[in-house]
Amino acid sequence: MRTLIILTLLAVLVMAATCYESHESMESHEYLHPFINRQRANDFIQADTRLEAISRERMRKRIKSPQERQREICEDYYPCEQYAFHHGYAAAYRHYFGRRRTK
Repeated sequence: MRTLIILTLLAVLVMAATCYESHESMESHEYLHPFINRQRANDFIQADTRLEAISRERMRKRIKSPQERQREICEDYYPCEQYAFHHGYAAAYRHYFGRRRTK
C-alpha cells in the first residue's frame, strides 16, 4: 500500500512538471488568437507586383518559341519522344514531322 501511494505521488509530480504552463507562452499574442485573417497574412505581398507577375506569366505562356512548340508536339507522340531521348528533340522533330506532305 505504501508503494502505491509513493507511485501515485511520483506520477502527480511528473505530470505537474511536464504540464506546467509558463508565463512566456501566455504573453504571446498567438495564445489568445492563434489564427490571423487573410488581409494580415498577405500584407507582406504588394498587390501591384502580384498582378504584374501574373501578367508576365500569362505573356510567357502565350508566346512560345518555335523550339518549345516543336518539343511539345514531339512529347505528345511517343515514338518521337523515344527518338528524342537518343538523338535530341530537334532531330526527333525533323525525323517525324519535318517532311510534312500537303495535298
